Amino acid sequence: MPPTFPASPTPASSPAPSALFSASLPSRDAVVAALRAAGCVFAEDEAALILTTARTAADLTALVGRRVGGLPLELVLGWAEFRGLRIAVAPGVFVPRRRTEFLVSEALAHAPHANVVVDLCCGSGAVGAALAAALDRPEVHAADVDPVAVRCARGNLADVGGRVYAGDLFDALPDALRGRVDILAANVPYVPTGEVALLPAEARDHEPLVALDGGTDGLDVLRRVAAAAPGWLAPGGCLLVETSERQAPDAVGAFTRAGLATRLAVCEELYAHVVIGVRD
Repeated sequence: MPPTFPASPTPASSPAPSALFSASLPSRDAVVAALRAAGCVFAEDEAALILTTARTAADLTALVGRRVGGLPLELVLGWAEFRGLRIAVAPGVFVPRRRTEFLVSEALAHAPHANVVVDLCCGSGAVGAALAAALDRPEVHAADVDPVAVRCARGNLADVGGRVYAGDLFDALPDALRGRVDILAANVPYVPTGEVALLPAEARDHEPLVALDGGTDGLDVLRRVAAAAPGWLAPGGCLLVETSERQAPDAVGAFTRAGLATRLAVCEELYAHVVIGVRD
């Protein structure tokens, strides 16, 4: 996935994109200049992606204008890269982060032959799509409480036959999945309520609150998932949840109290912390 670039609004002194390059003959340097003037730190990388996506000069002008106006790059492009896949994203849908690729890697390491996969709090369905791509034709299910995310995930999982449900956590899943799930990936919200306002504008202003706010200490949803997960996992099945370094000890405790054999996996490069619980 491309880095999550800062979505800085256009400074008051920055010229509009159309003033920086000709609509009839846009150049890469002009696009880079427009993005840099708007405060985009990775202007060269962003320009390359936008130029690849644009079909016409007018399209290019519009895309640059949206980015300069503060829209996150992934929403400008309409997709985010995740484990080599292009995952469609839309306004109001949580954009998959590169660090979550570590959760997928850990799931595959534990259950390389998984037959039944559930992507809970699925957002765009990126985790389910990545697991489906790496496994041998698994049965893929996904769920989210946000109907906008459900629509997006259905599009991303259609090619692998994934079934996507709308509802609150396990309430959304069919009872037939109880005791059958080999990989239960739950990318739950884990930002403490009081810290949501401190998030970068690209998340705070463009992503749904339900995908960010994890309650007073950020672990409300994680605790609910951990408590109910054993009833859905197959013997030897695993639950994986991403959390922060600060929250990891409490998250491990929630898994342990649910009766899961628990460990914490850490990737320093991605600054990713994943709690993994296995049903005996």
